[in-house]
Amino acid sequence: MLYTLENKSIKITASTAGGELHNIINKKDNTEFLWNGNEDFWKYHSPILFPIVGKVNSGEYNVNGVTFNLPQHGLARTSEFNMIKKSENNIVFELKYSDESLKVYPYKFSLKITYTLVNNGVKVGYSVDNLDNETIYFSIGAHPAFICPLEANETMSDYFFELNKKETSSIMLLNEEGHFLQERQSYLIDNNIIPLSKEVFKNDALVFDDLKSTVISLKSKNHNKVLSMDFTGFPYMAVWSKPTGAPFVCIEPWYGHADHANFQGELKDKEGIEKLGVGSTFNCSYTIFAECN
Repeated sequence: MLYTLENKSIKITASTAGGELHNIINKKDNTEFLWNGNEDFWKYHSPILFPIVGKVNSGEYNVNGVTFNLPQHGLARTSEFNMIKKSENNIVFELKYSDESLKVYPYKFSLKITYTLVNNGVKVGYSVDNLDNETIYFSIGAHPAFICPLEANETMSDYFFELNKKETSSIMLLNEEGHFLQERQSYLIDNNIIPLSKEVFKNDALVFDDLKSTVISLKSKNHNKVLSMDFTGFPYMAVWSKPTGAPFVCIEPWYGHADHANFQGELKDKEGIEKLGVGSTFNCSYTIFAECN
């Protein structure tokens, strides 16, 4: 089911299917910033990655010596959430463990997604509660896709990402199966601009784990419509589009990431994994700003 929130500047819709955003519209000129989910390219809008980010080796992972199977990015994006709270500028969706979820992820949890309108954007909050009688382990991340180009007479090459600090940074490299290699590649040298084109993503996502920046903006050379994300606190940040070309780009803040190609340990030993004690709650959030200046 779709729900709508709006203020004088922004209108959003969000769905209980996957708990994902479907629209982010700036009301100044009704510009839609969020990808429409056209299945010819990519069927999602803004999927939630939980309890894994990316892929586990062979689609399998181990907990206490028992092997479980999860597809890329986990179970949340294909699950039905419940709407548990709604106000004028705020809505909360919840996904709780079930008999079915325990077959693929052996922990009892509650995952809440909160969408809150802010002036010209939306704050997206993630909350994970440990409902189990033991420590639970998970990763969580966001994968919103933004229309690029926004205008009919543009191409992706008219756009660029701008970070709010100059960076000297390297990217984590992925193999063809979507697992990380030990090697890294220098990418930014005292620079905060990432020019965009189809070629940028020919080897999959650009994944950073050493950024000082807390804000990334998608800008055009031709106009002042700007999509920005404040990802303060997230240890990993990726940008991605289809390597074959697609009219969108994703900005992905993560807690955790795909397996390294040679990883064979337990889930609790995975690099970047979150550990949550009995009765404890994990919270994080990011904010999307959609501006038409």
